[in-house]
Amino acid sequence: MRFMIMVRANAQSESGEMQPDESLFAAMASYHEALAKAGVLLDASGLQPSSRGFRVHYHDGKPTVVDGPFAETKELIAGYTLIQVRTRDEALEWARRFPAPFGKQIDGAIEVRQLYELEDFEPSAEIERFRKLEAERNASSSN
Repeated sequence: MRFMIMVRANAQSESGEMQPDESLFAAMASYHEALAKAGVLLDASGLQPSSRGFRVHYHDGKPTVVDGPFAETKELIAGYTLIQVRTRDEALEWARRFPAPFGKQIDGAIEVRQLYELEDFEPSAEIERFRKLEAERNASSSN
């Protein structure tokens, strides 16, 4: 089971001038080292502010690109950690250990969501196409 731990953005992370203190970097490094040591860490990174990003909106199936920044800071993601665990309870335990994302003095929030696996869908030719892509990607990353 894969889960994504998403750090919700705030005004500070959206400003692009975030300079976390060393204690926050230390806490995050320790947390991610523990995940890696447990063999559950798949990926993790902070995201640059939405002012440096864009969205693609679809209307009648046609894409329109809208450059950031985006107004609703509370709906944005500032970073993520992707883990693979055996159970939802294990994911919950790791999430409880996540350090305060902006330090102890600044309120923050994380959201944890399970990723879909191909096994969650009814078998079909299209699901097999995705399975083949996944196998090819895994083969090329192990070379």
